[in-house]
Amino acid sequence: MRFRSNSRPVLLLALAGLLSLSACDRGVTSTVPSATPSAEPVKAELVAAGGDPAVGEGAKSYAKYCALCHAKDGTGYAADNAPSLVSKTFLESASDELIAAGIRMGRPGTAMAAYGQARGGPLSEREIQNVVRFLRSKGPQPVPLPPGGEGDAARGKEVFEKNCQTCHGNLAMRGNAVNLQNPELLTAASPAFLRYAIVNGRPPTPMPSFQGRLSEQEIGDVVSFLWSFKPALPTPEVKKTDVPSDLPVVINPKGKHPKFTLRDGRFVSVEQVKDALAAKQRIVIIDARATSDWIQYHIPGAIPLPYHDRDKLDKVPNDGTWVVAYCACPHHASGEVVDALRAKNYPNTAVMDEGILFWKDRGYPLTGEAVKAAPSASAAPSAAKPGKAKPKP
Repeated sequence: MRFRSNSRPVLLLALAGLLSLSACDRGVTSTVPSATPSAEPVKAELVAAGGDPAVGEGAKSYAKYCALCHAKDGTGYAADNAPSLVSKTFLESASDELIAAGIRMGRPGTAMAAYGQARGGPLSEREIQNVVRFLRSKGPQPVPLPPGGEGDAARGKEVFEKNCQTCHGNLAMRGNAVNLQNPELLTAASPAFLRYAIVNGRPPTPMPSFQGRLSEQEIGDVVSFLWSFKPALPTPEVKKTDVPSDLPVVINPKGKHPKFTLRDGRFVSVEQVKDALAAKQRIVIIDARATSDWIQYHIPGAIPLPYHDRDKLDKVPNDGTWVVAYCACPHHASGEVVDALRAKNYPNTAVMDEGILFWKDRGYPLTGEAVKAAPSASAAPSAAKPGKAKPKP
């Protein structure tokens, strides 16, 4: 059986980490799959915007790709601590291009993928601008920002570690909040934008104002510390932006079926998935992330099937073969795929419990454009070939 793609796949716009800052007192999470947003909010947004067609089109894109994590109203925290995209202080401090850059380029190393066509995403520049228009319609226009200030990066490191690192993490450790050292964030942002977020917070989100908590010098020091991580060169272009038109669906089609033990009847550990691949067992692995992320790196043999692209589910054999879905959330988008399969009475389905970022951190096999050394041919799983009879479960 083969997985066919005759047009550029549409990506999951999981805007997790889009330029919005979060604080160490963040405490709202959710991994419960939500229903696909209806079209009703789109109509309401069109009326509210005076019939602006760009806002209406942006609302449709947002409802389809963003609401899963950022909530229907844009206030965030529907999944994976995805931040609010409509906080007043965010919208008044972010230029349209800053927001567009986040959509276009994503946040590498996080659940936020790139959605610009130049990065392997589905969205044209016009479509990206429509999403920006939609978000802008829900809050203020950008205002002139006070200077970012100058400080001492070495002192700022100490302030950051004391006040920010628990939530925001660093280059070696992911936190629950936005990684403020992410290269794409710093490429798109400015010292003034960073300072404005620290001073004013992101009400009504858990991110508080640090005015009065930190001195002006300490704020300047933190901004200088963060700014020291800005890349010297722009992000290089990707070499590959298309998903192959013909991908095998079943990994190791002649192998035995694995015997998984599921947590809560739903989640399978990365260790069990890794062991099944190493034992060359028969399995289907679905990458439920945006396809731009699949292009960059994925588990060998995994097929890209974003949660919103359910028309391809009929390519997955419903013959008792184990089907495991993963994402970076680590459960939300993959949970949507598994729920859809279970609704179609697939008997053996599971969500990979810890997600692809945990798999990556453990150094387990990956392949893709961003992987320096692809797995050897002897280690790579075999794939089903067209016309071959599938073994019975």
